[in-house]
Amino acid sequence: MVQAYVALGANLGDPQAQVRAAMRALDMLAQTRVTARSPLYLTPPWGVTAQPAFVNAVAGIETGLSAHELLAALQVLESRAGRTRDGQRWGPRVLDLDLLLYGDAQLQDERLEIPHPRLAERAFVLLPLADIAATLEIPGHGRVIDLLARVDTRGCQRLSPDRPSS
Repeated sequence: MVQAYVALGANLGDPQAQVRAAMRALDMLAQTRVTARSPLYLTPPWGVTAQPAFVNAVAGIETGLSAHELLAALQVLESRAGRTRDGQRWGPRVLDLDLLLYGDAQLQDERLEIPHPRLAERAFVLLPLADIAATLEIPGHGRVIDLLARVDTRGCQRLSPDRPSS
């Protein structure tokens, strides 16, 4: 089993419900169990800013799937939630699942880059990741808590379990 981390995000439909459902779906993947769940965060859009705010979270998982098998499973979950891949980057989406880390692996090929590129510069990933793995060492970057201290977290807010995201 390998410890991995998955970022979850959504800003269309009911983003909180989408992220929570995806968290449950992760726990039902073959050879996989969720070991840690971050709180949900409401965060400003990144990249394309003319869109609704996102709801983001991070899950820690243990998996027997390979990194590529896990990526494929995440893409199936996105598709089942209604996500269509139209080539637009950083746009609005019903569900976005990113494989952030897979053990201490560092890999880059045409389908997958681990650690996730830009992980170290995104508050919407680092905030929830710090909630479940603050001292985790990101290969080639440093500890999560130290990376978080270097990013702008303005506009990011932790959501209480019963607080609506709109």
